[in-house]
Amino acid sequence: MSIETSSAPSFAVVTDSSSDLGVKIAADSGVTVVPLTVNFGDESFTDGDLTQAEFFARMDASPELPTTSLPPIGVFVDAYERALKTADEVISVHVSSRLSGTIESARKAAEEFSGRVHVFDSLNLSWGCGLQVLDATKAAREGMTPTAALERLARTRDRVKIIVGVDSLTNLAKGGRIGRVSSFLGAMLDLKVTFTVGPDGAFVPVHRARGEKKALSQTLKWVEEQMGESKSGIFAIGQAMTLPRAERLRDAITQRYEALEMYIYETGSVISTHTGTGWGIIFLPSEVK
Repeated sequence: MSIETSSAPSFAVVTDSSSDLGVKIAADSGVTVVPLTVNFGDESFTDGDLTQAEFFARMDASPELPTTSLPPIGVFVDAYERALKTADEVISVHVSSRLSGTIESARKAAEEFSGRVHVFDSLNLSWGCGLQVLDATKAAREGMTPTAALERLARTRDRVKIIVGVDSLTNLAKGGRIGRVSSFLGAMLDLKVTFTVGPDGAFVPVHRARGEKKALSQTLKWVEEQMGESKSGIFAIGQAMTLPRAERLRDAITQRYEALEMYIYETGSVISTHTGTGWGIIFLPSEVK
Protein backbone atom coordinates (compact mmCIF):
# COMPACT_ATOMS: atom_id res chain seq x y z
CA MET A 1 0.00 0.00 0.00
CA SER A 2 1.43 3.38 -1.04
CA ILE A 3 1.31 6.14 1.57
CA GLU A 4 1.82 9.81 0.93
CA THR A 5 4.20 11.51 3.35
CA SER A 6 2.98 15.11 2.92
CA SER A 7 0.49 16.54 5.40
CA ALA A 8 -1.88 17.66 2.64
CA PRO A 9 -4.10 14.93 1.17
CA SER A 10 -3.05 13.75 -2.27
CA PHE A 11 -6.64 13.75 -3.49
CA ALA A 12 -9.95 15.50 -2.90
CA VAL A 13 -13.33 13.73 -2.80
CA VAL A 14 -16.41 14.63 -4.84
CA THR A 15 -19.85 13.02 -4.88
CA ASP A 16 -23.40 13.82 -6.00
CA SER A 17 -26.36 14.74 -3.82
CA SER A 18 -28.04 11.34 -4.14
CA SER A 19 -25.45 10.12 -1.65
CA ASP A 20 -27.64 11.95 0.94
CA LEU A 21 -24.66 13.04 3.04
CA GLY A 22 -26.20 16.36 3.97
CA VAL A 23 -24.56 19.76 4.17
CA LYS A 24 -22.93 19.45 7.60
CA ILE A 25 -21.41 15.99 7.16
CA ALA A 26 -20.14 16.87 3.69
CA ALA A 27 -18.59 20.10 4.97
CA ASP A 28 -17.05 18.45 8.03
CA SER A 29 -15.57 15.72 5.80
CA GLY A 30 -14.33 18.11 3.13
CA VAL A 31 -16.50 16.53 0.42
CA THR A 32 -17.68 18.51 -2.61
CA VAL A 33 -21.29 17.61 -3.42
CA VAL A 34 -22.62 18.13 -6.95
CA PRO A 35 -26.41 18.53 -6.74
CA LEU A 36 -29.08 16.92 -8.85
CA THR A 37 -32.33 18.77 -9.53
CA VAL A 38 -35.95 17.99 -8.70
CA ASN A 39 -38.63 19.35 -11.04
CA PHE A 40 -42.29 20.03 -10.28
CA GLY A 41 -43.58 20.86 -13.73
CA ASP A 42 -41.76 24.01 -14.81
CA GLU A 43 -40.45 24.73 -11.31
CA SER A 44 -37.03 23.31 -10.42
CA PHE A 45 -35.23 22.95 -7.10
CA THR A 46 -31.66 22.00 -6.38
CA ASP A 47 -31.57 18.85 -4.28
CA GLY A 48 -31.46 20.13 -0.70
CA ASP A 49 -33.24 23.44 -1.31
CA LEU A 50 -36.48 22.07 0.13
CA THR A 51 -36.72 20.55 3.58
CA GLN A 52 -37.98 16.99 3.63
CA ALA A 53 -41.36 18.16 4.97
CA GLU A 54 -41.63 20.85 2.27
CA PHE A 55 -40.73 18.35 -0.44
CA PHE A 56 -43.31 15.77 0.63
CA ALA A 57 -46.00 18.45 1.00
CA ARG A 58 -45.33 19.56 -2.57
CA MET A 59 -45.25 15.99 -3.88
CA ASP A 60 -48.49 15.09 -2.12
CA ALA A 61 -50.19 18.17 -3.56
CA SER A 62 -48.85 17.64 -7.09
CA PRO A 63 -51.05 15.83 -9.63
CA GLU A 64 -47.94 14.16 -11.04
CA LEU A 65 -44.74 12.88 -9.51
CA PRO A 66 -41.78 15.25 -9.71
CA THR A 67 -38.95 14.34 -12.03
CA THR A 68 -35.21 14.45 -11.39
CA SER A 69 -32.45 15.85 -13.59
CA LEU A 70 -28.75 14.96 -13.77
CA PRO A 71 -26.09 17.58 -13.11
CA PRO A 72 -24.85 19.05 -16.40
CA ILE A 73 -21.30 18.16 -17.40
CA GLY A 74 -20.25 21.77 -16.84
CA VAL A 75 -21.27 21.61 -13.18
CA PHE A 76 -18.95 18.64 -12.69
CA VAL A 77 -16.17 20.46 -14.53
CA ASP A 78 -16.53 23.42 -12.18
CA ALA A 79 -16.52 21.12 -9.14
CA TYR A 80 -13.38 19.33 -10.30
CA GLU A 81 -11.59 22.62 -11.03
CA ARG A 82 -12.32 23.81 -7.48
CA ALA A 83 -11.26 20.51 -5.95
CA LEU A 84 -8.02 20.43 -7.89
CA LYS A 85 -7.03 23.74 -6.31
CA THR A 86 -6.76 21.88 -2.99
CA ALA A 87 -5.26 18.56 -4.10
CA ASP A 88 -3.34 17.02 -6.98
CA GLU A 89 -6.11 14.56 -7.93
CA VAL A 90 -9.79 13.84 -7.33
CA ILE A 91 -11.75 10.70 -6.51
CA SER A 92 -15.37 11.18 -7.54
CA VAL A 93 -17.81 8.63 -6.06
CA HIS A 94 -21.33 8.36 -7.46
CA VAL A 95 -24.73 6.70 -7.35
CA SER A 96 -24.99 3.36 -9.16
CA SER A 97 -24.77 3.53 -12.94
CA ARG A 98 -27.69 1.05 -12.99
CA LEU A 99 -29.95 3.53 -11.22
CA SER A 100 -28.89 6.90 -12.64
CA GLY A 101 -26.99 8.44 -15.53
CA THR A 102 -25.20 10.83 -13.15
CA ILE A 103 -21.90 8.98 -13.36
CA GLU A 104 -21.83 9.41 -17.15
CA SER A 105 -21.87 13.19 -16.72
CA ALA A 106 -19.03 12.84 -14.21
CA ARG A 107 -17.01 10.64 -16.57
CA LYS A 108 -17.39 13.05 -19.47
CA ALA A 109 -16.30 15.95 -17.27
CA ALA A 110 -13.33 13.94 -16.00
CA GLU A 111 -12.03 13.57 -19.56
CA GLU A 112 -11.02 17.24 -19.46
CA PHE A 113 -8.51 16.70 -16.65
CA SER A 114 -5.92 14.38 -18.16
CA GLY A 115 -6.28 11.51 -15.72
CA ARG A 116 -6.32 13.63 -12.58
CA VAL A 117 -9.99 12.81 -11.85
CA HIS A 118 -10.90 9.21 -11.03
CA VAL A 119 -14.63 8.42 -11.27
CA PHE A 120 -15.81 5.52 -9.09
CA ASP A 121 -19.14 3.73 -9.43
CA SER A 122 -20.46 2.99 -5.92
CA LEU A 123 -22.98 0.50 -7.37
CA ASN A 124 -25.25 1.79 -4.61
CA LEU A 125 -27.40 4.74 -3.60
CA SER A 126 -28.05 7.09 -0.70
CA TRP A 127 -25.73 6.21 2.19
CA GLY A 128 -24.79 2.98 0.44
CA CYS A 129 -22.83 5.43 -1.69
CA GLY A 130 -22.28 7.83 1.21
CA LEU A 131 -20.39 5.31 3.37
CA GLN A 132 -18.03 4.79 0.44
CA VAL A 133 -17.57 8.55 0.10
CA LEU A 134 -16.68 8.83 3.78
CA ASP A 135 -14.29 5.90 3.46
CA ALA A 136 -12.56 7.78 0.63
CA THR A 137 -12.17 10.84 2.86
CA LYS A 138 -10.65 8.66 5.60
CA ALA A 139 -8.21 7.23 3.07
CA ALA A 140 -7.24 10.78 2.07
CA ARG A 141 -6.65 11.78 5.70
CA GLU A 142 -4.58 8.65 6.24
CA GLY A 143 -2.28 9.75 3.42
CA MET A 144 -3.16 7.10 0.84
CA THR A 145 -2.41 7.70 -2.81
CA PRO A 146 -5.41 7.74 -5.18
CA THR A 147 -4.41 4.30 -6.50
CA ALA A 148 -4.33 2.76 -3.02
CA ALA A 149 -7.55 4.51 -2.04
CA LEU A 150 -9.39 3.22 -5.12
CA GLU A 151 -8.27 -0.32 -4.31
CA ARG A 152 -9.57 0.11 -0.78
CA LEU A 153 -12.83 1.62 -2.07
CA ALA A 154 -13.44 -1.43 -4.24
CA ARG A 155 -13.16 -3.64 -1.15
CA THR A 156 -15.41 -1.34 0.86
CA ARG A 157 -18.00 -1.32 -1.95
CA ASP A 158 -18.20 -5.12 -1.72
CA ARG A 159 -18.77 -4.96 2.06
CA VAL A 160 -21.38 -2.18 2.28
CA LYS A 161 -24.89 -3.56 2.82
CA ILE A 162 -28.19 -1.78 2.26
CA ILE A 163 -31.82 -2.61 2.88
CA VAL A 164 -34.53 -0.10 2.01
CA GLY A 165 -38.18 -0.31 3.01
CA VAL A 166 -40.96 1.60 1.28
CA ASP A 167 -44.56 2.08 2.32
CA SER A 168 -45.74 1.83 -1.29
CA LEU A 169 -44.20 0.90 -4.62
CA THR A 170 -46.17 3.60 -6.42
CA ASN A 171 -43.26 6.04 -6.81
CA LEU A 172 -40.77 3.38 -7.90
CA ALA A 173 -43.26 1.97 -10.40
CA LYS A 174 -44.10 5.37 -11.89
CA GLY A 175 -40.42 6.31 -12.03
CA GLY A 176 -39.55 3.16 -13.98
CA ARG A 177 -36.78 2.09 -11.58
CA ILE A 178 -38.55 -0.89 -10.08
CA GLY A 179 -36.91 -3.46 -12.39
CA ARG A 180 -36.85 -6.98 -10.93
CA VAL A 181 -38.93 -5.84 -7.99
CA SER A 182 -42.04 -5.61 -10.21
CA SER A 183 -42.03 -9.33 -11.03
CA PHE A 184 -41.76 -10.03 -7.32
CA LEU A 185 -44.90 -8.03 -6.53
CA GLY A 186 -47.13 -7.89 -9.55
CA ALA A 187 -49.80 -5.26 -8.98
CA MET A 188 -49.67 -5.40 -5.18
CA LEU A 189 -48.36 -1.87 -4.73
CA ASP A 190 -49.94 -1.38 -1.31
CA LEU A 191 -47.52 -3.72 0.47
CA LYS A 192 -44.59 -2.56 2.58
CA VAL A 193 -41.63 -3.84 0.64
CA THR A 194 -37.92 -4.14 1.39
CA PHE A 195 -35.25 -4.35 -1.26
CA THR A 196 -31.50 -4.26 -1.49
CA VAL A 197 -29.00 -3.42 -4.22
CA GLY A 198 -27.26 -6.35 -5.87
CA PRO A 199 -23.59 -6.63 -6.86
CA ASP A 200 -24.46 -5.17 -10.27
CA GLY A 201 -25.94 -2.03 -8.68
CA ALA A 202 -29.60 -2.78 -9.50
CA PHE A 203 -32.54 -3.25 -7.14
CA VAL A 204 -33.22 -6.75 -5.81
CA PRO A 205 -36.34 -7.61 -3.77
CA VAL A 206 -35.93 -8.91 -0.22
CA HIS A 207 -39.33 -9.19 1.49
CA ARG A 208 -42.91 -8.03 1.28
CA ALA A 209 -45.16 -7.59 4.28
CA ARG A 210 -48.49 -6.24 5.37
CA GLY A 211 -48.01 -4.03 8.38
CA GLU A 212 -45.17 -1.97 9.79
CA LYS A 213 -44.28 -4.32 12.64
CA LYS A 214 -43.64 -7.28 10.36
CA ALA A 215 -41.76 -5.17 7.82
CA LEU A 216 -39.38 -3.78 10.45
CA SER A 217 -38.88 -7.24 11.94
CA GLN A 218 -37.93 -8.58 8.51
CA THR A 219 -35.56 -5.64 8.05
CA LEU A 220 -33.71 -6.41 11.28
CA LYS A 221 -33.56 -10.11 10.49
CA TRP A 222 -31.91 -9.32 7.14
CA VAL A 223 -29.39 -7.07 8.88
CA GLU A 224 -28.56 -9.94 11.26
CA GLU A 225 -28.02 -12.31 8.34
CA GLN A 226 -25.72 -9.87 6.57
CA MET A 227 -23.73 -9.05 9.71
CA GLY A 228 -22.84 -12.73 10.05
CA GLU A 229 -20.23 -13.17 12.79
CA SER A 230 -19.40 -9.48 12.96
CA LYS A 231 -20.52 -7.81 16.18
CA SER A 232 -19.72 -4.22 15.26
CA GLY A 233 -19.85 -1.86 12.34
CA ILE A 234 -20.76 1.56 10.99
CA PHE A 235 -24.50 2.13 10.63
CA ALA A 236 -26.64 4.75 8.91
CA ILE A 237 -30.43 4.74 9.19
CA GLY A 238 -32.36 6.69 6.60
CA GLN A 239 -35.85 8.04 7.08
CA ALA A 240 -38.34 9.63 4.72
CA MET A 241 -41.00 11.12 7.00
CA THR A 242 -40.56 8.08 9.25
CA LEU A 243 -38.32 9.32 12.08
CA PRO A 244 -40.02 7.24 14.82
CA ARG A 245 -39.30 4.07 12.82
CA ALA A 246 -35.69 5.10 12.31
CA GLU A 247 -35.28 5.66 16.04
CA ARG A 248 -36.74 2.22 16.81
CA LEU A 249 -34.37 0.65 14.31
CA ARG A 250 -31.44 2.55 15.82
CA ASP A 251 -32.34 1.33 19.30
CA ALA A 252 -32.67 -2.27 18.10
CA ILE A 253 -29.31 -2.14 16.35
CA THR A 254 -27.43 -0.59 19.26
CA GLN A 255 -28.83 -3.30 21.55
CA ARG A 256 -27.44 -6.01 19.26
CA TYR A 257 -24.21 -4.53 17.93
CA GLU A 258 -21.42 -2.13 18.78
CA ALA A 259 -22.08 0.87 16.54
CA LEU A 260 -18.64 2.35 15.85
CA GLU A 261 -20.47 5.18 14.12
CA MET A 262 -24.25 5.69 14.03
CA TYR A 263 -26.10 8.15 11.83
CA ILE A 264 -29.80 8.91 11.39
CA TYR A 265 -30.34 10.94 8.24
CA GLU A 266 -33.14 12.30 6.09
CA THR A 267 -33.34 11.02 2.55
CA GLY A 268 -33.03 13.89 0.11
CA SER A 269 -35.51 15.03 -2.49
CA VAL A 270 -33.97 13.00 -5.33
CA ILE A 271 -34.05 9.68 -3.48
CA SER A 272 -37.47 10.44 -1.96
CA THR A 273 -38.90 11.17 -5.42
CA HIS A 274 -38.37 7.53 -6.29
CA THR A 275 -39.07 5.85 -2.96
CA GLY A 276 -41.80 7.91 -1.32
CA THR A 277 -42.04 7.46 2.45
CA GLY A 278 -39.93 4.71 3.94
CA TRP A 279 -36.79 3.74 5.81
CA GLY A 280 -33.39 2.19 5.22
CA ILE A 281 -30.45 0.66 7.02
CA ILE A 282 -27.01 0.93 5.47
CA PHE A 283 -24.06 -0.61 7.23
CA LEU A 284 -20.44 -1.58 6.92
CA PRO A 285 -19.74 -4.62 9.12
CA SER A 286 -16.38 -4.75 10.83
CA GLU A 287 -14.11 -7.38 9.36
CA VAL A 288 -13.91 -10.54 11.46
CA LYS A 289 -10.30 -11.53 12.15
